[in-house]
Amino acid sequence: MVVALEVTDDATYDRYRAGMRPILSEYEGRFDWDVRGGEVLVSPDANAVNRVFAISFPDHGRRVAFFADPRYLAVRAEFFERSVAQVHIVAET
Repeated sequence: MVVALEVTDDATYDRYRAGMRPILSEYEGRFDWDVRGGEVLVSPDANAVNRVFAISFPDHGRRVAFFADPRYLAVRAEFFERSVAQVHIVAET
């Protein structure tokens, strides 16, 4: 799964990442790529992005379970929602 974000608060986003990583590990998920940047050369729309990452899981079931886990949802509500203005799912399998 490739995701592009507009992160508006790096410190809070870092707290989100720190809080979700142990849960991600339980589902055997991992970040394959994680890129921070500011210059978008080509985009399907005018939306800004400054973070792009690829996240993967051993199978679809674990991915679904991770994103539905109440602990993950709590971390997301506390940190992600306050630090990210836009989310674009670029690709998923």
